[in-house]
Amino acid sequence: MLAQLKEDINEAMVKDPAARHVWEVLLCYPGVHALLVYRFTHWLWGHNIKLVARLFSYLARWLTGIEIHPAAKIGRKFFIDHGTGVVIGETSDIGDNVFIYHGVTLGGLSMKRGKRHPTICNNVVIGAGAQVLGPVTVGENSKIGSGSVVVQSVPEYSTVIGVPGRVVFSGISADHEDGEETFPDPMAQAIECVLDRLPQMEKDIRLLKDALESPEEETPPPLEPVPLKKPGMKKASNDN
Repeated sequence: MLAQLKEDINEAMVKDPAARHVWEVLLCYPGVHALLVYRFTHWLWGHNIKLVARLFSYLARWLTGIEIHPAAKIGRKFFIDHGTGVVIGETSDIGDNVFIYHGVTLGGLSMKRGKRHPTICNNVVIGAGAQVLGPVTVGENSKIGSGSVVVQSVPEYSTVIGVPGRVVFSGISADHEDGEETFPDPMAQAIECVLDRLPQMEKDIRLLKDALESPEEETPPPLEPVPLKKPGMKKASNDN
């Protein structure tokens, strides 16, 4: 437990540029406090002391604003930045070196027993306010943008943004991983294209409206029909 606590504190020092001292992390970081309590409650849960484990996890939520179910599985080098509003459900499975921000929910969509919470693979970053719902899998080295709602599995080396979450970047290996921090929203790009077309569309509609409202040109009167002579008819004679 002491070795695990030391590793969790060191991870906070590495991942948070605002961390200045070990004692500051140990005394003032709710994410570290919640993770410390989770390590203990998870041990209790594994030894079938489930009521006590739930009691301690409830106290940790009251103190830190972070709710981690004792049955959840969390790997090494896990860090929660700020932490308020984080919820990690019972059947969540989190790999190593995962970094999540405040307001993240790893929740379920079903009330049936069994696997109903996400699986987060290694080296994943989940932005503030993101919701990962259901028994989906977020592949290794992926990033979930702030405020995204993920309800489908995410391939590895991907970046997901939007509601519902859409993959805006997908690599095939660590060599192809994106180096940018921001990505365009494809839905926003589509809306921008429509807005760019609006002036021309308005101009075309105005021309059509003017053409319909202009007075029609006067048409010449119809010609009178000329009687046709029947074949074989002779001109009447004036002689008596």
